[in-house]
Amino acid sequence: MDGQKSYFETLVESYQNLIFTLCYRMTNDYFSAEDLTQETFLSAYQNLSKFDRTQEKAWLCRIASRKCLDYLKKAERRSIPSGDIFFEDLPGPIASPEEKTLEQEVFEQLYQHCQSLPDTYRKAATDYFCHEKEISEIAREQKKSKKTVQTQIYRAKEILRKLYKR
Repeated sequence: MDGQKSYFETLVESYQNLIFTLCYRMTNDYFSAEDLTQETFLSAYQNLSKFDRTQEKAWLCRIASRKCLDYLKKAERRSIPSGDIFFEDLPGPIASPEEKTLEQEVFEQLYQHCQSLPDTYRKAATDYFCHEKEISEIAREQKKSKKTVQTQIYRAKEILRKLYKR
């Protein structure tokens, strides 16, 4: 028994930093990593008689990674969504027929204004404002630099502002 105890102490001294680092990287939580490191060595001690001493490092790392995975699974179940996350997941209010019609009219007006822009700005503005595409996507489709597309959208926005003020 004393031989096993001294061997276990050697294991702890040799691998405690490695196991803690592994646990910390998996959980990203210092205190949980400490607890999981302790649980790993406790589990190793309880199963020391079944242990192949030629594979000690791999064996300890495998125990630690399984402990961390179990911890992360439990943490997911324990997490309570914050108010913001809870309300983001709820479906939005259903628009009334009047709101839908008004929204459609606003969209059509925006689309018409985008179509009335000079050729240089028309496609980028329509894609950006009406089709809600990302600038990088528009640049890729039009085979232009992102900076060029950003400038076109900026200038189109200025023209659209003037059109809406009228």
